[in-house]
Amino acid sequence: MEHEKNLEATGPSTRRRRSTRRRRDEPVLSFEGAKPLTYDLDPVEILKEEDIETIHNASMRLLSETGMLLIDHPPALKNLKANGVKIEGEMAWIDEDTLMHFVNMAPNTFTQLARNPLNNLEVGGNQIIFAPVYGPAFAFDLDKGRRPATLEDFQNFAKLTYMTPELHHAGGVLVEPNDVDLQERHLDMLLAHITLNDKAYMGNVIHPDNARDTVTMSEIIFGADAIKENPAALSIVSISSPMRMDERMLSALEVYAEAKQAMILAPFIIVGAMSPSTIAASIAQQNAESLFAIAYAQMLNPGTPCIQGPFLPNVDMKTGAPAFGSPESNLALYACAQMARHYGLPFRSGGNYTASRVPDGQAGFESAGTIWPTVQACTNFILHAAGWQEGGLTSGYEKFILDIETLGALTKFSKGLDLSEEEFAWDAYEEAGPGNHFLGTAHTMRHYKDAFFQPRIFHTDSYEKWKDEGSTDAGQRANVIWKEMLNNYEPPAIDDAVSEELDAFVAQRRQEIRDGKARSEWISSK
Repeated sequence: MEHEKNLEATGPSTRRRRSTRRRRDEPVLSFEGAKPLTYDLDPVEILKEEDIETIHNASMRLLSETGMLLIDHPPALKNLKANGVKIEGEMAWIDEDTLMHFVNMAPNTFTQLARNPLNNLEVGGNQIIFAPVYGPAFAFDLDKGRRPATLEDFQNFAKLTYMTPELHHAGGVLVEPNDVDLQERHLDMLLAHITLNDKAYMGNVIHPDNARDTVTMSEIIFGADAIKENPAALSIVSISSPMRMDERMLSALEVYAEAKQAMILAPFIIVGAMSPSTIAASIAQQNAESLFAIAYAQMLNPGTPCIQGPFLPNVDMKTGAPAFGSPESNLALYACAQMARHYGLPFRSGGNYTASRVPDGQAGFESAGTIWPTVQACTNFILHAAGWQEGGLTSGYEKFILDIETLGALTKFSKGLDLSEEEFAWDAYEEAGPGNHFLGTAHTMRHYKDAFFQPRIFHTDSYEKWKDEGSTDAGQRANVIWKEMLNNYEPPAIDDAVSEELDAFVAQRRQEIRDGKARSEWISSK
């Protein structure tokens, strides 16, 4: 028997109930704004003050002695030199005083705008934001298996993200839509994020014109002045470790910094391959690389919102592939989060990582081994929180739903313990008395709906009931749920004038790309 769900959409534009049959004990989904979690526990910290100083000093030594290689982008070399950075050829060396002068200009927290103001996000502090998987070339579901992802897959994941309260952010490249030309697919992805969802979104970084298109589309939605006050786009700018940045990423960084749009400055390090095979060196290296990029963003436009955001799995020495959920990568995650707090920077890392090709036990083990430490470190922005499969090569439909189950549990965990008078249940003791159960007490009746985390996919029924209902496993139930969600999807409302202007801009840019013309400046019809 199929697992039955009831989905309620109460978004700002659709305050009406939509449902299928459901089990009586299953919670109903609601959409009253995607506010980030407030982490009410103390984050796990493994570094002493002297350890922080040791790592900081190692990072400064890397930047002042080893230096950064900046490939094929003379404007960055010119800008850096003008701000006191030593330049020889394509190499750049920066001293501690100069670096920290600019790093300290980055804001400790910032607000990212969403098309629905209820979904505006506070980034930094003790806030935790969950965002879906980013970047896979393939899609997977139990019916069709693994295949090249399409625009339909992208749109499906955009819809699922909108319908998932545990995901606070729309994300970015949910999958690569391989049925759309590479040069113009960013337009389709951004348009899907904006029209199928009303949460905050990520920009494109493949080409500086793609970044400019992101800025222009954001201006159409929010207004040019508004996004200068608070960013509308949050983009991930990768650093090609070790100690290197190329023209593509430097130019995208420059576009976003000049527009004062938020960025995750993300060293991509597989420990043992793109960094030495020791955790201490890898932590210092990612710290150096990300601080350098943050400093450069501030040189271009002081106050540009930046997130320190490493990707730090270790290499499997037997296969050369990244390993996820390892004790070494988790220790690095705790330390890197602590370093970001030391500098007063928002932090991004972690996710529901797995190398597994299918949503199986390995996927669950590896994902849990990463996402729990990620939250315990009070990571501010968690990309790849749902859907990551096959080492990031694949977005999995069932994996997406199963990950949501974990995020729900972490949402409950993040609140910590409530030690109020009501929580000690004195009236329940008085009503039940010694030797009796508490199932029917007034206190239990007041709290039974929210006392404990209520899973939507995992079952705790008896073996007999499970067998009678079809003997389905979690993956099979997740398969039913994502289909039901898509069947019940309704898009959030969007202003007609905004929609028309977006369509006109996309049509113009698509034609320019196809004609091989340079990007023209968009002149609003308003």
